[in-house]
Amino acid sequence: MKKLYRITGLLLASLLSACSFAGQNTSAIDTAVGEGTSTEKSENDVTGKDTKNNNEEDNSDMTNVDNSKAQDIFENLELSTGYKDISDHNPCMTQRFSADPGVMVYDDRVYVYGTNDGLAMDNKPSKNEYGNIRTLNVMSSADLVNWEDHGAIMVAGGSGAASWAGNSWAPCACHKEIDGKEKFFLYFANSGNGIGVLTSDSPTGPWEDPLGKAIVGRDTPGIEGVIWLFDPAVLVDDDGTGYLYFGGGVPEGKEAAPESFRAVKLADDMIHLDGEVVTLDVPWGFEDSGINKIGDTYYYSYCTNWSGGPYGNARIAYMTSKSALGPFTYQDTLFDNPGEFFGTTGNNHHTIITFHDQQYIFYHAEYLNQKMYGEMLGYRTTHVDKLPMEDGLFGNAKGSLEGVEQLFNVDAYTVNRASSVAWEAGAVIEGSGETVLKLSEGDWTGVSGADFGDGAVKIRLTAKSSEGGWVRITTGSVDGDVACYIYIPASDNMQEIEAQVQGCEGVKNLFFTSSGDVSIETWIFEQY
Repeated sequence: MKKLYRITGLLLASLLSACSFAGQNTSAIDTAVGEGTSTEKSENDVTGKDTKNNNEEDNSDMTNVDNSKAQDIFENLELSTGYKDISDHNPCMTQRFSADPGVMVYDDRVYVYGTNDGLAMDNKPSKNEYGNIRTLNVMSSADLVNWEDHGAIMVAGGSGAASWAGNSWAPCACHKEIDGKEKFFLYFANSGNGIGVLTSDSPTGPWEDPLGKAIVGRDTPGIEGVIWLFDPAVLVDDDGTGYLYFGGGVPEGKEAAPESFRAVKLADDMIHLDGEVVTLDVPWGFEDSGINKIGDTYYYSYCTNWSGGPYGNARIAYMTSKSALGPFTYQDTLFDNPGEFFGTTGNNHHTIITFHDQQYIFYHAEYLNQKMYGEMLGYRTTHVDKLPMEDGLFGNAKGSLEGVEQLFNVDAYTVNRASSVAWEAGAVIEGSGETVLKLSEGDWTGVSGADFGDGAVKIRLTAKSSEGGWVRITTGSVDGDVACYIYIPASDNMQEIEAQVQGCEGVKNLFFTSSGDVSIETWIFEQY
């Protein structure tokens, strides 16, 4: 790399400065799920030079660089393949497969927890058998288009917070103020044999198991007849009372009335039951409980079974009630099987939310799986579309690749996490909670709708590279107008690196492309 960028001192002096290295701050990144390593700059990092090779011919600091070198590199660079067109907002993220979306709204932000079906890799995997899944994914967004990937939560197994559990599937989450402090609760299915709960002081963790066992297990009174003890849904009512819903499965001969769905009131601490378990009458039910309260009406939604009943196969249906525990009255279906929209028929799992006075449905599909590997292997990704509603009743939502419109622009002049993207190709997200974006040669990410106002003059990255590498920043598209080239000097520690930019005004899509191995923590622009 040094040989590639070697230039004379005379040439350095005659060319424009493309980037400068300001290494005055420290930062921390997570190197593994649940583990963080604080990285501090050494004296060498501050100077940007290697003291063993500190001479004019060694340009490891690259504080002054030849932009023509970077231009040549990127003109000949083969870009990694993206699987989501920049005109589309679905799937929500493509760097990992995340199924069974359980969605929570908190502090004007949407948090989506999902079954971790695994990373989306170039190599074709074997069929997903689900029995090895012990982690859950988390992503969040304020605008429903740019999604910050918060990494995976270690839930089940020996390394998980709930070491008693063998699996972690189909989560749901809620928050509640207890003793003057906001607390977060994450419920998950231990395969089909119980419901566990984790707690945290943050929507992104760290999480702990307050019980050391399931909150609902096979020994819980009132669950007799529940074939699949899974798929939890949770509601915190207006008065702070919590309710938990779960169950599924179709006993032979009971397709029209399975009697395998339950609901129960939760104690004030949200980790114990408070009352008898109630059997719900769920016509043609299969799995996938959902619960919402809009106005003074409770909406219970679920996935219908595959028996060819009057409500269709594996569609999302719903019922209404004036009581959280029912009885509920059947209304209609509100979302067809994803196969109707994407040609990838499979199980149907959803969550409905109200966000900024609009209803949305989150669901999963094997569209990305099919596009990447040429066949359905059981790897699912989360999508979101609008759910129509009129006079207190849901209409029919339509699954789409276009997805929803962006609710808010991204403020380019606040610190933004590099792991928050709308599009990507080859990106890897490292850590859990506050995560770091890792790019290799040809990899790129895109941010939708960055607002530069009257114009920006500079960008500042917090980044590192083991051997040194370039990042090209463009607007419009991944190969659009070049705002700048910025060089990340070789270092094991995060550094702050600046570069002057051009053409960054108004609202534009923003793209980051890497020439080599680079890790980026945050970015921020500065105005005129």
